[in-house]
Amino acid sequence: MSLEPYEYRHGGVRLIGQLAVPEGPGPHPGVLVMNDARGQGALVRERAQRLARQGYMALATDMYGDGALYENALEGGAVMQALHAEPDRLRERVLVNFEALRSLEDVDGARIGAIGFCFGGECVLDLARAGADVRAVVSYHGLLTTERPARKDGVKAHVAIYAGGNDPYAPPEHIEGFREEMEAAAAVCDVTVFGEAFHSFTDPSAGTMTNIPGVKYDPVADRVSWLGTVGLLEEKLKIAVS
Repeated sequence: MSLEPYEYRHGGVRLIGQLAVPEGPGPHPGVLVMNDARGQGALVRERAQRLARQGYMALATDMYGDGALYENALEGGAVMQALHAEPDRLRERVLVNFEALRSLEDVDGARIGAIGFCFGGECVLDLARAGADVRAVVSYHGLLTTERPARKDGVKAHVAIYAGGNDPYAPPEHIEGFREEMEAAAAVCDVTVFGEAFHSFTDPSAGTMTNIPGVKYDPVADRVSWLGTVGLLEEKLKIAVS
């Protein structure tokens, strides 16, 4: 299944997402697939295509501009940190990506989900924290801390996180802090920790990031977390996926 470039803007920055369009007439349920720290790479594109084959309009997002992809993870991390330094701008950009998908004519704006990897996992959690009208968000090895925690009764989404027990970027204290944040917000939240998994456990190319410590692909954690996502999206967006 091919991907179609989809342009939208935020604050003068041209964003170029990649849209995977399902067969058949709409409106379709939609899923944001939010990019990791390196940008719009093979992982988010492949997952968007996988979802589209099952009937979802899936948007592989662009959080950096011009569809940027950094093969060097440290370069991408520097761009990510620049967004972190402006939390209002970061949240606005997350919401712009969300609205770009929801506003499409062939998308059912009442049936939107979001999944994200690493930085994208953090982004989908921020989408939920912002109270966006999204039914389900799934974070894979995402960063869990925030300066703007969810407000009481402010999270509309069913939230699921998948974390690695050996992930140095989401240590046990961050996982526990996230549990406490969601409990205080009265949010529906599922937390799964794969005891032997490291950061980037869903990414088959993790082994190429030799300059980043604590990353490793884990096929079991990848497969199990995807199956959990399948079930959650099926339940919340009411369409079977595999």
